[in-house]
Amino acid sequence: MKIILLAIGKTDAGYFIDAIKEYTKRLEHYIPFEMQIIPNIKNTKSLTIDQHKEKEGELILKNLQAGDHLVLLDDKGKEYTSVQFANYIEKKTHTVSKRLIFVIGGPYGFSQSVYEKANEKLTLSRMTFSHQMVRLIFVEQLYRAMTILNNEPYHHE
Repeated sequence: MKIILLAIGKTDAGYFIDAIKEYTKRLEHYIPFEMQIIPNIKNTKSLTIDQHKEKEGELILKNLQAGDHLVLLDDKGKEYTSVQFANYIEKKTHTVSKRLIFVIGGPYGFSQSVYEKANEKLTLSRMTFSHQMVRLIFVEQLYRAMTILNNEPYHHE
C-alpha cells in the first residue's frame, strides 16, 4: 500500500517546505509515501464558491485511480488521538490494496462529487488551520503513527 497526500495549491513558506521534507524523508523508512500537489485554479474571481469547488473537485477526481481508498481531511470527519490514528493506519495496511489517498481540499472545502466519491472523512482537529499547516501536521502525525506502530520512542503517553 502507498499513502498519498493530495493537496491543492503549493506551499510557499520555506519553513513549512523544510519541515514537510524532513518528515517525508523520515517516512521513507516505514511506508511508501508521497505528496502530490494540484495547482491552484486560475482566474477564480468570476466563479461562485460552488463553481470553484466543482473545478477543484474535477482536478481531485482526475488524480484518482481504480481501487484507491479516498479519505477527505474534513472538519466534519472522524477525530482520532495519535494512537488511534496509528491503529487506523495499521488496519488500512491490511485492507487497502493499492493507494490510500488523503486529500486536503481548497479554501471552500470539497465539491459534492468529491464527497460522494470519498470512502471516509477524517479531521486532524476541530480547530481550523491554514492549508500549509495541515500538510505539515498530517505528515508529522503519519510519521508519529509509524513510530507508534514500531514501538519507537518518538511518541510519549
